[in-house]
Amino acid sequence: MKMKTWALAVVLAVSIPAWFSPAARAQSLGAGFSQVGTPAVSGKVYQFSKIADGVYYATSNGPMATGGNHPIIVNENDVMLVDDGTTPAAARALLEDLKLITNKPVRWVVNTHFHYDHTDGNSIFGPEVQIIGHEYVRKAILDDVLHHEPFKTSVGNISIQAEALKKQIADEKDAGKRATLETQIAVVQADLEELKNIKPTPPTMTYSSKMTLYSGQREIQILFLGRGHTRGDTVVYLPKERIVCTGDLMESRLAYMGNGVFDEWVTTLDALKELDFDAVLPGHGVPFHEKSLITAFQYYLKDLMSQVGVLRKQGLSAEQAAQKVDLTSHKADFPQIQSPGADLRGVRRMYEWMDERAGR
Repeated sequence: MKMKTWALAVVLAVSIPAWFSPAARAQSLGAGFSQVGTPAVSGKVYQFSKIADGVYYATSNGPMATGGNHPIIVNENDVMLVDDGTTPAAARALLEDLKLITNKPVRWVVNTHFHYDHTDGNSIFGPEVQIIGHEYVRKAILDDVLHHEPFKTSVGNISIQAEALKKQIADEKDAGKRATLETQIAVVQADLEELKNIKPTPPTMTYSSKMTLYSGQREIQILFLGRGHTRGDTVVYLPKERIVCTGDLMESRLAYMGNGVFDEWVTTLDALKELDFDAVLPGHGVPFHEKSLITAFQYYLKDLMSQVGVLRKQGLSAEQAAQKVDLTSHKADFPQIQSPGADLRGVRRMYEWMDERAGR
């Protein structure tokens, strides 16, 4: 029973942050970290920070479950979205709030990888919008994606959150606090209902290694630098503006690792650092400048691989290893590390990856 409780706590603490309140999603920044961008405008659900002329970074400013953050590229005649949210409602809200910064039509959507919090808005777009993704993303979405991780656990988490709120409401004696909890559960229940409207929709245009688009004077490179966070991560690179949009291949915080290809992830991040950029716009967290943060994440991955490898050789299960690994030495760069332990889904995936490497 102790093991189950601990595992659930870890999953809830470090799962993809699509279901949590803005306050819970606010994050501390690591040592030497400097944030990119200036505030621009706030809509009903999203706020937009200006990164460069025609380039914005959209983040949620409300309780709706929205998923990852969105680089927005406003070209001479059209707009490109990088990822489109965790539900159709989130994508519609993004399009509505987008009118605050441009009246140009969205003609391109890039899926940086297949995870639901970056692709489940795909279904709202008509044939006039091209959805671009790596060829693996199309395959993964068509492969019964709603019955695989990370969607399965995340849906379970929001259901657990709803039940926990119901219990809190029943036990709360203070009328003001009860009213706040009732507002919270109304949002959670609305998110649960919205999940029923999800229709997995794959990219309409795929590529294998590189695609270059030109819209007016802007050059947009769609790049596959290698496997890492998933088997099909896309990076969107604006060479003139020296901006790179990394999805979850590189966040400003620790990424979900349940689909990782760990040794290749480290190598792919080397390829990322070779690009000439001044700003990184990640799929979660906040924009940043420093290549040193990428190096710090590489060190974290190497340390995690090393520690898990030792524990696995000692005969420990993935569940036991997830409790015992100690990555607190990386806390200065990733302050969300508060104590020993790692995300169980990531450690389970690492065990699978080690079996794959051993040819089992």
